[in-house]
Amino acid sequence: MTTSDVAVPDYGLPEDYEHVYSGKVRDLYRTPDDRLLFVASDRISAYDWVLPTEIPDKGRILTSLSKWWFKQLEGVVPNHVASGRIPKAVAGRAMVCERLDMLPVECVVRGYLAGSGLADYQATGQICGNGLPPGLRDGSELPKPIFTPATKAALGEHDENVTYDEVIVMIGQEEAQELKRMSLEIYFRAREIAAERGLILADTKLEFGFAASGKNAGRIVLADEVLTPDSTRYWDAATWEPGGPQPSFDKQFVRDWLTSPASGWDRGSGEPPPALPDEVVERTRAKYVEAYERLTRETFR
Repeated sequence: MTTSDVAVPDYGLPEDYEHVYSGKVRDLYRTPDDRLLFVASDRISAYDWVLPTEIPDKGRILTSLSKWWFKQLEGVVPNHVASGRIPKAVAGRAMVCERLDMLPVECVVRGYLAGSGLADYQATGQICGNGLPPGLRDGSELPKPIFTPATKAALGEHDENVTYDEVIVMIGQEEAQELKRMSLEIYFRAREIAAERGLILADTKLEFGFAASGKNAGRIVLADEVLTPDSTRYWDAATWEPGGPQPSFDKQFVRDWLTSPASGWDRGSGEPPPALPDEVVERTRAKYVEAYERLTRETFR
């Protein structure tokens, strides 16, 4: 199915939990006390399709890792996580969060050259208005981390990289400055933690919103999930070598298989991708587990 046509799973939640939104991975419900229940499914997406095969335990891994990162970032930025009862049906894969007025900006911070940033650099010599020196290669470390925002596209469409000046026009100078400051502070802190664990934090995508109530009412707070392999590019520092794509702790096995002759799938055909073979599912799950265990230094159970 396309990411604009996500089927809502039946988690067996109590009737007073109202479904309000489903994205590529998460399903949001309004709780009886007017907060939000963020439920991370085991869905996986690639190339703007939600695949017919799920990755076992992926939702629990993403939720546990997000909670861990929110704790590490206490004192750096406020976040939307709230106390509240988690229904037994989604225990381990859900968080109760405050309702926010979301800002329409994907806040991307890049410390290394990869992905759409690499494509922009190769075409223009810059990323989102940030000029960069010549001679950088795929996987190169940037002279300093840069804030490279994007607009939040409709589900099933690509986010579009924009300049910082365009963000100012969209949301105002004060808010744009705060998003840039908070995003860079998160990146610097997370990069230190990842480096202690032998990982390179190449880039990450963050989301923010205004808290409507609670202790952070009126403030911009960190939202959604944070610093998981779904939103963040992690590389193994021991094997990092600029000059080509780096092995990462995410769904790269899925992308590689889908674009290989083995899948029989033509990305440009408009037809949905096929089911993933067991080996790809197992290797993808193993990468998510490895990312969790290396970062938290805890065994995933």
